[in-house]
Amino acid sequence: MKAIAIDDEPIALEIVKAHAAKVPFLDLKAVFTDAFKALEYLQKESIDLLFLDIKMPDISGIDFFACLSKKPMVIFTTAYTEHAVESFELDAVDYLLKPFSLARFIKGCNKAFELYSFRNTAESSDHLFVKTGYEQLKVFYEDILYLEASGNYVTFVLKDRNILSRSTFAEAITILPADKFVRVHRSYIV
Repeated sequence: MKAIAIDDEPIALEIVKAHAAKVPFLDLKAVFTDAFKALEYLQKESIDLLFLDIKMPDISGIDFFACLSKKPMVIFTTAYTEHAVESFELDAVDYLLKPFSLARFIKGCNKAFELYSFRNTAESSDHLFVKTGYEQLKVFYEDILYLEASGNYVTFVLKDRNILSRSTFAEAITILPADKFVRVHRSYIV
């Protein structure tokens, strides 16, 4: 996975670089102390994962990520707990509290890699499996009309039936190929 890191603290970036060097499936392409230089980079280069600090001088990491038109997976790296809920509303893969250990960093990277692998598999397929109760149902993408979120449940509305799945909306978004589905509302994907 190709990644970059943005943090206004150079020491924090050195820690991310040192940890990333130990993760075999992670390729840290660049690090930035200036969010706007990172934005220039992102307009030219495609990445899979972004390590992003939240409290930065010119723009917060939350605002920075929200303004990206093409959003990579994101792991927020911060010393503050109060933005955790907001970060997961932005579908963050993980939220690392500074100072974080190598083990905790690897755990976040593993989550991102699982999601990355799953997305790449989903994009080459014509179906997905939806967990409902104790069974997994095979659902073809062409049969899905839309998805509706309701708390910890997602309803897959198909041409001939509805399937209620106990999963979050963020999880549902990750299993659908981005070229076939779009989030049109906080609670709907079509």
